[in-house]
Amino acid sequence: MKRARVLVLGIAILAAGGAAMLARGLISTTEKVVTIEKDVSTIRVLVAAKDVNLGDAVRSKDLKWQPWPSDGATKGYITQKNKPKALSEFEGAIARAPFLEGEPITNQKLIKKSDGGVMAAILPAGMRAISTPIREETAAGGFILPADRVDVIVTRRLKTANREEHVSDTVLRNVRVLAIGQNIEQKGDKKVANGKTATLELTPRQAELLTLAHSMGDISLALRSLADANPGAKGPQSDGQALAGERGAPIKLMKYGVKSRVFGLN
Repeated sequence: MKRARVLVLGIAILAAGGAAMLARGLISTTEKVVTIEKDVSTIRVLVAAKDVNLGDAVRSKDLKWQPWPSDGATKGYITQKNKPKALSEFEGAIARAPFLEGEPITNQKLIKKSDGGVMAAILPAGMRAISTPIREETAAGGFILPADRVDVIVTRRLKTANREEHVSDTVLRNVRVLAIGQNIEQKGDKKVANGKTATLELTPRQAELLTLAHSMGDISLALRSLADANPGAKGPQSDGQALAGERGAPIKLMKYGVKSRVFGLN
């Protein structure tokens, strides 16, 4: 009996050893990893060394050269090979758009001081910047911020044959606010802008209408919703018909027991 038990035990040990060797072989073949090394060609691209805000004057320490994959560099990027003195050349240039740290710099987003000021730098081609006085009660309580879109309303006196009436007209619609006071962008989480003037982005014809409206009465700005404030929104601008005498349906009001009319385009 003892010899039989020893024989069985020996066979079991041999079988276990064989199974272990077989399992090890299978694992070594399935876990085999093949590593392929590939060289990536890089170039040095000019990027922002820190966040740069709209209208900031760029200093040389705000920019740096950074390795960039050659395949990922577009034609507009500034490379050290093509412009080795870019750090000194862009000293004092004005940012026409904000940059994030590590974002590549392009010529279109920077303008040298000799080419114009901050407002001229951010103004699109063919457009004009014109300012209008505002007060808290005529500018949505101070909640109008740079880059918002507004309607321009003029309130004036209109004399008729027998009496004098006050009328209110929307003379411009969906125009972009470039600045409130001297602030050209929202600072941090600040939700209210204080300033005595609002600078608007207008076409030459719209600039003429706003100047005319100033001479006729008081100007107010009506803040537009983001839902319809995009430049392509339906019916973006008025053509000045209100100032030319074409008015909408009158609204009758009672003031001190006397009927009067206020005309509007909306």
